[in-house]
Amino acid sequence: MSRTEPTDKEKEELIEQIEPILTTEVHHFKSEPKSYARIDKRENMYGGEGVVYLLQLFNEGELANNRIGAYMILPEKGTSAGFHTHGTRNEEELYVVIHGEGNYFEKQNRDAPAVTVPIKKGSVTSVRGDGFHAVANTDSEPLIIFVITTNEPTHYPEALS
Repeated sequence: MSRTEPTDKEKEELIEQIEPILTTEVHHFKSEPKSYARIDKRENMYGGEGVVYLLQLFNEGELANNRIGAYMILPEKGTSAGFHTHGTRNEEELYVVIHGEGNYFEKQNRDAPAVTVPIKKGSVTSVRGDGFHAVANTDSEPLIIFVITTNEPTHYPEALS
């Protein structure tokens, strides 16, 4: 996976594409409202297809228990983030679909068969650190997902095991 800085033109085009859908304004506790912290460009993210953008809403250290609070933007049909896990980092991840349609994929381990879940605006998915997951845009509209990555608890209630 290649992480690069998008050009100013790419940033401008991305913001123009998503502004009718969402605001990039962030209201962080005890701070003046601000815009996003940065935009990360990920080519072939986790072995996926095309370019995925992460609109990072917070600077490092601003969130006490989270590593990421960002909008993941899959701008066109066929764009995807490939299978990955957060197990080595002891994290859990939630996806909240803000706009568009796609498929969410999950599997219990690298070699397990994948389960496909159609997603659309309002869908929520979650994965524990040891699970594998991926996502793909299946529509001509951008697929915009709010991503929350949190530190995994040291133990789970029995219901989750």
